[in-house]
Amino acid sequence: MTANLPMSRVEFIALCAMMFATIAFSIDAMLPALPEIGQELSPDNLNRAQLILTSFVLGMGLGTFFTGPLSDRFGRKPILIGGAVVYSACAFIAWLSQSLEVVLIARVLQGIGAAGPRIVTIAIIRDLFSGREMARIVSFAMMIFTLVPAIAPALGTVIIEFSSWRGIFIAFILFSVISVIWISIRLPEPLAIEDRRPFSLRKIVSGAREMWRMPAVRISILVQSLIFGTLFAVISSVQQIYDVTYGHGADFPLWFAGVALVSGSASLLNAKLVMRLGMRYLITATTGAQIIFSCVMATAVMTMNPDGVQFYVFVLWQTSVFFGIGMTLGNLNALAMEPLGHMAGTAASIMGGISTILGAAIAVPIGLAFDGTPLPLAVSVSVCSALGFWLMLRMRQIEATA
Repeated sequence: MTANLPMSRVEFIALCAMMFATIAFSIDAMLPALPEIGQELSPDNLNRAQLILTSFVLGMGLGTFFTGPLSDRFGRKPILIGGAVVYSACAFIAWLSQSLEVVLIARVLQGIGAAGPRIVTIAIIRDLFSGREMARIVSFAMMIFTLVPAIAPALGTVIIEFSSWRGIFIAFILFSVISVIWISIRLPEPLAIEDRRPFSLRKIVSGAREMWRMPAVRISILVQSLIFGTLFAVISSVQQIYDVTYGHGADFPLWFAGVALVSGSASLLNAKLVMRLGMRYLITATTGAQIIFSCVMATAVMTMNPDGVQFYVFVLWQTSVFFGIGMTLGNLNALAMEPLGHMAGTAASIMGGISTILGAAIAVPIGLAFDGTPLPLAVSVSVCSALGFWLMLRMRQIEATA
């Protein structure tokens, strides 16, 4: 790669991490703002404020269907830059908004713009790598990217102190501008003109059918959907749980940062283990472990006083959920993309779009089920993990008989 790009592998990984981080920053920086947004824009139903997060995820899922095929047609860089323009424009609209409904619409559209860096970055990595090496590169990028959710809530808190929650949207614009400048200057177009595919709905449908006929791809998408559902549900509910259930709202950014930093080691561990153990084994083992952890959390909620040890059990459980994300998502992406190099952009879009929209659909009712305790969340994560574990066992059975 370094022979073809005017950057080292380290810089390439850092650039990919920053593009991935657009998503984490856009979600996690909003967490400390939810109480203030609820008080200002939805005082009669404070729980609606968490829709600020899932509306962004929904838009990202919708945009994901198109960004990959468009990048297959026009190249990776134009779609990255165009997505950044949409993302920044909608952040500006949200900054000006005076109603929750307008903010939610702007967040959906902002999510559509954010689909560019999310999906096209995966396609770029697939343009240059494949198989376990691709999984390794993704893991390293995700490890660096983990620093963003670690600091994003604290950064959001600082911004709120100086400018109210609206200032966070200005920070989104600045972050996007920096990314675009870096991409424009340092990243040559990785997709050669002769390798580009015409954009057409027929080809997208054809690509989806081709993917669905492959058991490994089909099951990977379903497992990703379940894992995204647990991730979005936990993120949507976590600020309320710290504040309402455990009375740790003031120091929530510090706890969240600690959990994110510890969880970030999962990507490093995965990068070391995936070359030896393989992607399927790590995904299956992680989902199986999460069933146990979530059942322990549910039991703790039912048997322990929330003013005591239960809080620390919750922190450990939250860490296990985030740790599991680092041990599974990169592997699932690489596993599904391995046979799809000839249609990397389209495949990444279809896979990302379906898993994100289904993940958001799973997360919304779980988040809105918050009853002042983590019990609905813990039970839901255990169910999703059990389904994911069963699907991975089915993948092994199908491949053994093929």
